[in-house]
Amino acid sequence: MAYQEKTLVCNDCGVNFTFTVEEQEFYAQKGYTNEPKRCAECRAAKKQQSRSGEGGGYRQREMFPAKCATCGKDCQVPFQPRNDRPVYCGDCYTKVRTQSRG
Repeated sequence: MAYQEKTLVCNDCGVNFTFTVEEQEFYAQKGYTNEPKRCAECRAAKKQQSRSGEGGGYRQREMFPAKCATCGKDCQVPFQPRNDRPVYCGDCYTKVRTQSRG
């Protein structure tokens, strides 16, 4: 299918933006059936807003304090630690995970 650039209107700011041939090919490759509703600037702002946990119905993930089983460093993890399972800081987790893959 031959794509042609389309001019769309951003739902957030009302500015016209171009849905390029490359973007349309990317959308088709990913199986997306809807065209974008926001311009690049508004998409970036929405993504940043969701990362910072501000509004949009997104919840900030609860973090729990823990002590790394390997190096003893205090760290934060996104789950409630249990006494029967080791907890690792980010650096040690990466090492353990790499070692377990062989």
